[in-house]
Amino acid sequence: MSSLHTLILNCSLKTEDNLSHTQVLTNYSLEILQDHNVSFEIVWLADYNISYSTNDDPPLDDNWPEIFEKVKAADIVIFATPLWIEEKSSIAAHVIERLYAESDNMIENGPALFYNKVGGVLITGNNYGAKQAAQSILHALSHIGFTIPPNGDSYCICKECETPVNEKAIKKMSNNLVYFAGLLKDYPIPAQENSLEQI
Repeated sequence: MSSLHTLILNCSLKTEDNLSHTQVLTNYSLEILQDHNVSFEIVWLADYNISYSTNDDPPLDDNWPEIFEKVKAADIVIFATPLWIEEKSSIAAHVIERLYAESDNMIENGPALFYNKVGGVLITGNNYGAKQAAQSILHALSHIGFTIPPNGDSYCICKECETPVNEKAIKKMSNNLVYFAGLLKDYPIPAQENSLEQI
């Protein structure tokens, strides 16, 4: 299988210097990804200045271009978010809005920008809101072109995150992300104007 790279977008309201339940859960997934020799990078979004924009505005003096380049370079993108009032974090929502604004861009002579990328989500919080937040994020990623594999999410309640989480669920998510990313790497979705006979 071709080499793969994963970008983890840590959407905790805490910065890198402050260990969060979200990062603890992320570490479980990273162990599995590393077993598949998948390289990775974690971006603590709270450490970055990300402006509000529809991308129709003049260029802004913020860190979004740096983050966006990391997304474009990744084969797998994982949103890792806590729950706040039974919802994904405001940072997660903000980044999804910025990705949505970029989604009409096309790769030259190729498919839409986020085609051939795989998306997943990790959630920490409580029993209320986790499935709703996962549904929201995964639908948004699918809508803009990401491929979502079966069992593309995993979550744990905060008080349990310092002990082994549901290992079966997180293994399914992590393994499926790698499997589908590998398929798309070797057999990419063709450009929209091309015939599916290429597959």
